[in-house]
Amino acid sequence: MSEQYVLDLEEVDETQVAMVGGKGAHLGGLARIDGVRVPGGFCVTTDAFQRIMARVPAMADLLEELSHLNPGDREEVGTLSARIRRAVEGIALPDDLAAAVTGALARHGEHAAYAVRSSATAEDLPTASFAGQQDTYLNVVGTTAVLRHISRCWASLFTERAVTYRRRNGIDHRTVQMAVVVQRMVLPQAAGILFTADPVTGDRKVATVDAGFGLGEALVSGLVNPDVFKVRDGEVIARTIAAKERALDALPDGGTQEKAVDARLREQPALTDEQVLRLVRLGRDIEAHFGRPQDIEWCLVDDDFRFVQSRPVTTLFPVPETDDQHAHVYVSVGHQQMMTDAMKPLGLSVWRLTAMAPMCEAGGRLFVDVTRQLSSPAGRARLLDLIGRGDPLTRDALQTVLDRDGFIPTLPDAGPGGPPARGAAAPSIETDPAVVTELIKRNEEFLAALEHDIPHRTGPALFDFLLQAFEEHKRVLTDPLNLPAIMAGMEATWWLNDNLLQWLGEKNAADTLTLSAPGNVTSEMGLALLDVADAVRPHPEVVAFLRAVEDENFLDELAELPGGIAARDAIEAYLDRYGMRCVGEIDITRPRWRERPDTLLPLILDNVRNFEPGAAGRRFEEGRQRAREKEHEVLSRLRALPDGDRKADETKRMIDRVRTFIGYREYPKYAIVSRYFVYKQALLEEAERLVEAGVLREKEDVFYLTFQEFHEAARAMRVDERLIRRREEAFRSYQALTPPRVLTSDGETLNGAYRRDDVPAGALIGLPVSAGTVEGRARVILDMAQADLEAGDILVTTCTDPSWSPLFVGVAGVVTEVGGLMTHGAVIAREYGLPAVVGVEGATRLIQDGRRIRVHGTDGYVEILP
Repeated sequence: MSEQYVLDLEEVDETQVAMVGGKGAHLGGLARIDGVRVPGGFCVTTDAFQRIMARVPAMADLLEELSHLNPGDREEVGTLSARIRRAVEGIALPDDLAAAVTGALARHGEHAAYAVRSSATAEDLPTASFAGQQDTYLNVVGTTAVLRHISRCWASLFTERAVTYRRRNGIDHRTVQMAVVVQRMVLPQAAGILFTADPVTGDRKVATVDAGFGLGEALVSGLVNPDVFKVRDGEVIARTIAAKERALDALPDGGTQEKAVDARLREQPALTDEQVLRLVRLGRDIEAHFGRPQDIEWCLVDDDFRFVQSRPVTTLFPVPETDDQHAHVYVSVGHQQMMTDAMKPLGLSVWRLTAMAPMCEAGGRLFVDVTRQLSSPAGRARLLDLIGRGDPLTRDALQTVLDRDGFIPTLPDAGPGGPPARGAAAPSIETDPAVVTELIKRNEEFLAALEHDIPHRTGPALFDFLLQAFEEHKRVLTDPLNLPAIMAGMEATWWLNDNLLQWLGEKNAADTLTLSAPGNVTSEMGLALLDVADAVRPHPEVVAFLRAVEDENFLDELAELPGGIAARDAIEAYLDRYGMRCVGEIDITRPRWRERPDTLLPLILDNVRNFEPGAAGRRFEEGRQRAREKEHEVLSRLRALPDGDRKADETKRMIDRVRTFIGYREYPKYAIVSRYFVYKQALLEEAERLVEAGVLREKEDVFYLTFQEFHEAARAMRVDERLIRRREEAFRSYQALTPPRVLTSDGETLNGAYRRDDVPAGALIGLPVSAGTVEGRARVILDMAQADLEAGDILVTTCTDPSWSPLFVGVAGVVTEVGGLMTHGAVIAREYGLPAVVGVEGATRLIQDGRRIRVHGTDGYVEILP
């Protein structure tokens, strides 16, 4: 029986996670790499753990109770996890299990000192490192002490931090087992951590070495500041030598102690440059063995490196795959679409199949490769000018890459041309409202044809039809009038802001001139929800019923209440017009408002409470009147200037132009998601057919297939269940990552900086997108369904796509972490006259919910008030 309870490290490799846990498996793999030395030892296997768990009274009930706790309830989690740990530590090791451990100790040195280390099966995985979640005990001496600490390691599977970490990573407590690594202690002169990719920037070509004197636990636990070395291409490119005042050393009779470092050594580097480079070379061998960047714990003993752990670096943002070795620069699509969340495979593939530009994916997000544009002087200037107008952070990140010699080769321009002159108007179409009317008519005709032709198509025939529909979808987007109409409104906005600043010294004058512009489907959507509130407000029983709704199936019940039919009809009419929308709507797998109408109820109820009847019409008319007054004021001031009549006439033409076309800026996205909802309904019907045929467990499983894989599943009536589960796990890991604005093929992530010094100390800098100043209570809202707003509140959130527009009618200002001058949130903020600052890095973290803030929408900063 002893063989199943104990395995020597040399018997183990990285395929045996289920038997020896993540740490044990990686140590076994490390020991098999030429030139890599690993201290000897053995693993107490998960079979031993399972035997102990079977002896804990009512363990299954305890785990069941644990699995239902809210991970945010620290008190309950702490109480129950402590109870489980006490129960595990109270179980005596059976004689044969104890004998197996004792025998292994005898082989490796009964009187030696050991590190006794937890090694869970959900640990050191590619998607979750679990670093520091279970316990490690250093310098354990004696058989009795080793056995006691093995029990403590088993129990540490149920520390409060480990339990919470598993819940937040979607890992069932009942599926995780615990092995224990028992490893000979080494007494190093120096120790630390090696990252084979820069953990801060993500650059895969830069290795980072943290080093200190004594045991490495002092660095891992944060007891001391380490020396930090950065290495690229076999050269130390940066070093920071810390004042190392404390170190952790082993005691002769077991345990460790903190001690002062000799004053003469404190400012000395823990490693020489030669040692650093040698360590990094070994680290690259380890990285090559495991096939991905590694977080490696090392010790230096008599100028010889020993390795005591290696695990994947799980925080790095993935790099798009390419078929060449050239440098590439990628720009985030999500930051332009106001959707930086991870997308599921079906969502990614459908967006790519319907998008106008080639895209690549990484980390569940989409990127555009802009290397070709950046490589020519004219292309570079055009790209930087266009991006810089809307998103200066992305422009700055691109400029940072361009400033590095040789990363992007400079190629000759393909032909004549250059960047458009700043401020120049380029009217490629007439200022005629009929252009917009015709474009909307063409889109509506395409949607009607799609809805007519798609029903009753199933199997491969459905997918063939959809592929044709995707091509027609792109043809509509490339209508010769579409892009000129979009650009006409944007260019007129730029012209007005540039010239009125130059002539009148007025910042962002277009913000007021575009208030209540006609034909903006997104701003109309927000105002229409005020009309829904008007239908609900007169009926107290309806209001009380809606406050108590807990799921999406409430509309039929609503009709049974006094006034309920009118309320239901108003909600249904709203869903008929806007029900295809939702947060993150570019991902076809996201639930639409029509599928989850309860999502809208907090917004409707806020509108019932905060507004008087008829607010939508009054709001729109007030905006239109303010725009008229602003136009009259601007034109009067211009005519008083030298050459004023010409300036006024040009400005009047541009005001007419911006009000003709700026509303259309929001329509193409509306048309896209309208078609997406038709595609989705057909795809879900096909998924239901596969469920009924026993091909799928549930229809939402298709969200983890690409469109092409879904097509093949419908043809072959077969699907790889393991692929779906792997994709689910990968998606969960991607959700924890924050996508960068710019990503390089070296893995470096860049988010840019504003580089401004014209704001008050302590203010949060952002991009001014809607003029005005407002002070109020910050409401930090990450989920629109959890909105609870009062009049005068300021919305603070990550990003806002069009689905957030109904919230805008109820707030006094807007602050977001992601956004640009012409992104949806900025356009709607201007439409509603809300002071807004976007691109405020860390806003949802730095601004506390309920704190009073002042938003400077004209100058682009936010003050947190006392």
